[in-house]
Amino acid sequence: VWGDKRFYIAHGDGLGPGDHGYKFLKKVFRNRLCQWLFARIHPNLGIRIAQFFSSSSRTHSVSGQSGGFLGDDKEWLMIHSREVHGKDPHDYYVYGHRHLPMMKELKGGGCYVNLGDWIHSYSYGLFDGEKFQLLTYSK
Repeated sequence: VWGDKRFYIAHGDGLGPGDHGYKFLKKVFRNRLCQWLFARIHPNLGIRIAQFFSSSSRTHSVSGQSGGFLGDDKEWLMIHSREVHGKDPHDYYVYGHRHLPMMKELKGGGCYVNLGDWIHSYSYGLFDGEKFQLLTYSK
């Protein structure tokens, strides 16, 4: 809560009905046996494994997930926002995961906000105490 506005703020990984790869990896990384096994490998190999998953995640974000808007019924984070809004309404649902700068009103109130990214779109969010804006940094 900020002033009289309620915010739901999350990165966006693993929320909603999709993102199955992330949800699977999260289970693997949180598994005690996998953690124990990972602790037994040489640090050089561990770093290479971590770099592989990090770069493949980044490649997926930049190519597949950052494409254009898929539509209200196909955007996982928008679906998630509507589900949360139906149970516990907020004024703004703010995410960064999709790297696609956009604001869209939800049916029944609330506003879905995707901040975009700092690398390609130079976008960021600003809340002035009354309303939330999606802005673009210019040099």
